[in-house]
Amino acid sequence: MSNPKYKRVVLKLSGEALAGAEGFGINPAVIKSIAEQVKEVAELDVEVAVVVGGGNIWRGKIGSEMGMDRANADYMGMLATVMNSLALQDSLEQLGIETRVQTSIEMRQIAEPYIRRRAIRHLEKKRVVIFAAGTGNPYFSTDTTAALRAAEIEAEVILMAKNNVDGVYNADPAKDKNAVKYDQLTYLDVLNEGLEVMDSTASSLCMDNNIPLMVFSIMEKGNIKRVVMGESLGTIVRGK
Repeated sequence: MSNPKYKRVVLKLSGEALAGAEGFGINPAVIKSIAEQVKEVAELDVEVAVVVGGGNIWRGKIGSEMGMDRANADYMGMLATVMNSLALQDSLEQLGIETRVQTSIEMRQIAEPYIRRRAIRHLEKKRVVIFAAGTGNPYFSTDTTAALRAAEIEAEVILMAKNNVDGVYNADPAKDKNAVKYDQLTYLDVLNEGLEVMDSTASSLCMDNNIPLMVFSIMEKGNIKRVVMGESLGTIVRGK
């Protein structure tokens, strides 16, 4: 078998990806399927870090629109990401994959605080590391968390696994049957055309640090491994 294309990756999962068809909460069958795909990659000796969103439980933006203080609403969203991270950790460890959760907000009874050097050491020991609680600051998305952590741990690529699309389109393919899928883009394209791949903060951070982004569907089993092995799935976004 050929060697993996990447040796250290950040896998970005939306909270909705854990909810499955229900759209809310954590679907045990879905999270088990994702854990099995992560195991496939980890067994290739690829160092895997994961950033999970919290939209299946709570979205800070929605809370803010309801009149809630934006900072409080965002902190609630960070706690939602911790719940998802612990669920994913449990699924991975049931499959025999040693896993560590690191949180940007200290909660030592359930997870380690985020320490860059410790995270890298875990990865070198082939442990899956899950980064939870976002950046620890309100007003920043988990997309930005993925970009920041990828830069900090010197990941070679961010794998953005989607549960409702198989790449980046010029329009919503669920609403526009003429939507065109892109095979390649630059971050400038994303910013200039207002494509909803990542928020502008995350896109700028990836562009400035020359971190490529692979956007693909997680709904087909084995896709994470295929991307890591170098197959051209979905859309790749590059710095230049």
